[in-house]
Amino acid sequence: MLDVCLLGCGGMMPLPRRWLTALMLRYNGSSILIDCGEGTQIAIKEKGWSFKPIDVICFTHYHGDHISGLPGLLLSMGNAERHEPLTLIGPKGLERVVNALRTIAPELPFEIYYKEIQGTEETFEMNGYRIRAFRVNHNVLCYGYTMEIDRAGKFDVERAKAANIPLCCWNPLQKGNVVEFEGVHYTPDMVLGEARKGIKLTYTTDTRPTRSIIQNAEHSDLFVCEGMYGEDDKKSKALEHKHMMFKEAAKLAAEAEVSELWLTHYSPSLVRPEEFMDGVREIFPNAYPGKDGKSVTLTYPDDD
Repeated sequence: MLDVCLLGCGGMMPLPRRWLTALMLRYNGSSILIDCGEGTQIAIKEKGWSFKPIDVICFTHYHGDHISGLPGLLLSMGNAERHEPLTLIGPKGLERVVNALRTIAPELPFEIYYKEIQGTEETFEMNGYRIRAFRVNHNVLCYGYTMEIDRAGKFDVERAKAANIPLCCWNPLQKGNVVEFEGVHYTPDMVLGEARKGIKLTYTTDTRPTRSIIQNAEHSDLFVCEGMYGEDDKKSKALEHKHMMFKEAAKLAAEAEVSELWLTHYSPSLVRPEEFMDGVREIFPNAYPGKDGKSVTLTYPDDD
């Protein structure tokens, strides 16, 4: 299971009842944060989740509304007596930007590992999941992220019996481990069927529509995408500043054949995003306006 919470859905500046865009994920004891604008740690507290177990923070880019909440969050994590290392992932310049912000948070009781994204796409595997960063099209270097959790094939009892695999080896093999017993090596492929559909989530913001988004979001269970403007007459602004319209996000969701779309990163001038959802749902019916604290638990699909 993957717990998902859209902590904030605002762009540019925080507003009453609308924190800046940040997404938090929880999987198997690991917590991941994507973007960390001003007020993110308050949003985490309002949700009732903890920032202490955050293992990874990913940044789409280094505009203030996506990273200015980091120093306070780091200090709070330190005050919570966190000692485990923290991994930060982001575009080129990551360590320089974070060190500048850490002028007010110079001493922390945990190490920080920096992973700068190389090229147009890079994959990071950790804690039982896979994070893939892919370049999008903003007015500064910017990336979207896909998180995938694989699922092994079903355990085939008949194959295990036919191969005379000892019963004591079945459980570790089912979990994907290689087993040695009485001098014989047994591997998972001896007893597992084809890999089953896992869980996939894609997050992208501050960008014009791109082919890279469609390719990476394909068949996502949840697609969290920027919807800076709902009003059709704001298209020129979206083009000028390289942001996305509601309907453009819907077209991406339809082309990528995702299961569900949440819009986020609203312009401060957009007071009631739900007023523009009819046009969005004409393009992609299973679309929803994001709001602070909006949550879901993604699970593996039922077996046939």
